Parts: sequence; structure tokens; C-alpha cells
Amino acid sequence: MTIPKPSWLKVQLPHGREWRHVEEVLASKGLHTVCDEARCPNKGECWGAGTATFMIMGDTCTRGCRFCAVKTAHQGQPLDPAEPLHLAEAVKALGLKYAVITSVDRDDLPDRGAAHFVACIRAIRELSPGTLVEVLIPDYVGTELSTVLDAKPDVLAHNVETVRRLQSVRDRRASFDKSLQTLREAYAAGIPTKSSLLLGLGETEDEVLDALRELRSAGVSIVVMGQYLRPTPQEIPVTEYITPTRFAEYAEKARALGFASVISAPFARTSYHAREAWGAVDNPARKTGSGPRRGHEAETEGNTQGGLIS
Repeated sequence: MTIPKPSWLKVQLPHGREWRHVEEVLASKGLHTVCDEARCPNKGECWGAGTATFMIMGDTCTRGCRFCAVKTAHQGQPLDPAEPLHLAEAVKALGLKYAVITSVDRDDLPDRGAAHFVACIRAIRELSPGTLVEVLIPDYVGTELSTVLDAKPDVLAHNVETVRRLQSVRDRRASFDKSLQTLREAYAAGIPTKSSLLLGLGETEDEVLDALRELRSAGVSIVVMGQYLRPTPQEIPVTEYITPTRFAEYAEKARALGFASVISAPFARTSYHAREAWGAVDNPARKTGSGPRRGHEAETEGNTQGGLIS
């Protein structure tokens, strides 16, 4: 049985000059965004504010999570060697102070796309040196992860997606423990880390709190909690709509566990208000005063209606 959406889940439609400007820049560079590919509910708000989360390595994922609307196949498109430059040009054209880069999963590539992430980070820093860069990566570990960490992104995000008991909604190649390993290795390298949970999949409050404790023990300093919204009838249904009051209560409990930054609201997604979240973290770049120049902030979603990266 389909549960009717509550009154607080109203989506803002794209409108205004900023939205058109973002659309034009992305189209001119042939870039993908999570906003479009995964049907993000925040597209209207974020594009209207001149921001977007970039999705690299094509629009086809090699994994098939049961909550995600991004199309899947055993093999993705060939990598575009010009994509890092086009991405950097878009960041510069939009005047972003904070850019978020995510990707589809590319298990068909020898390094699963790690080197392509690095090329994108370096291209942005060359053309727009004042822009902070957050990457929302697949479950890289070992050499794949160290490749990305060597490029020193300002924030490294990877999502556990849901509580331990419900991990079966993810692709079989993903797991809660593997995701924790990714986050631990990034934390050990001194990079601020972020993860997110989608709620409304049937989890209990105790399970949410247990997941938060495990994320803190892995060194995660930024956590995001948002409502799972079924993208299409092909994905799993919503079990429960979490009220804004309960999201606020979860936020309070997460802060008590020691997270430096907590974003918890029905439409919250991984990179929603990303720069503000970064600003709350005790990190060397902020202490030394280095940071982005003036311009728009890329403070938008990164792991949408269900999620993208496993």
C-alpha cells in the first residue's frame, strides 16, 4: 500500500534567472548532475540559488541499488578525457566557492574511476584555485582511495545509506562495514569525512543511533539525515514519513554524539548546504584562513532521492 505524502513534503519547482544560468552552463559543457539523473527534490532550490552537484563518469551506474533512480548497466560509457576541463570551466563560469563532485559507480574500470576523480579535482584547482572541493565517492579502499586522498579534497563523503539491518537495499557489492572502512581510511589521512542516512526505510530509532555511533567511531565529522522518497514505482516503497520534529530530535542526538556538523531534515541530502557543514568542522584550511573566493556556493544534494553511490 502506498503511503500518501504528508503536507511538509512540498518540492520547489525550478524557476528564475539563476536556474536558467545553471542549466545553460551545464548544457554547454555536456555535464551531468545528480539533480537530474536521480530526480533530486532539491533541484528547484539549489539551481535557483545557482548551485548544482556534478556527476562525473557518465549517467549509467554499474550497481543496482533498490532505492535509486539512476539507470544501471554492466558497463558504463567510455570516460571522456575532456570532462575534467569542462567541469572546471563550469565551476569557474558559475563562480562557485564550493564544488561538490560525485559519480556513478564504475566497477567496470580497473581503478573504478579513482584517477578520473583526481583529474577533476586538479582541473578545478588549476582554473578556480579559490574553490573548495568536496568529493562524494564510491566505496573505494586501499589504492583506489589513496589515489583520491593524495589529491587532498577538502571533504571526502561516502554514504552508508541506511542502518545495518537494511543494507540489503543496496547493491550486493556494498556493505555497511566496507563503507566504514572507506571512511576510516579517509579519516586516518586527515581529511574531514561525511556520510548520510536515508530514513523511512523501516529502521528503528535504536538502529539509527547505533549507525550514528559507528560513524562517529570511524571518525566521521559531518552527518546528513534525510527522508527516503521513492523516485519511481520501480524502486522500493517508503515505509514511513519521518516528521520534521523527529528529524530535529535525531539532529540533537547526533550532536550529542560529537558530530561537528549535522544536517537533518526531510529533504536533506549528502551535499545539501555543504559549505556550511564544512565550515563547522575543525580543519586546517579553515584555521589558516585559506578558503574560497566570493561567489555562489555549491550547497546542494549529492546522494539523492535514495542515493547514488554505494
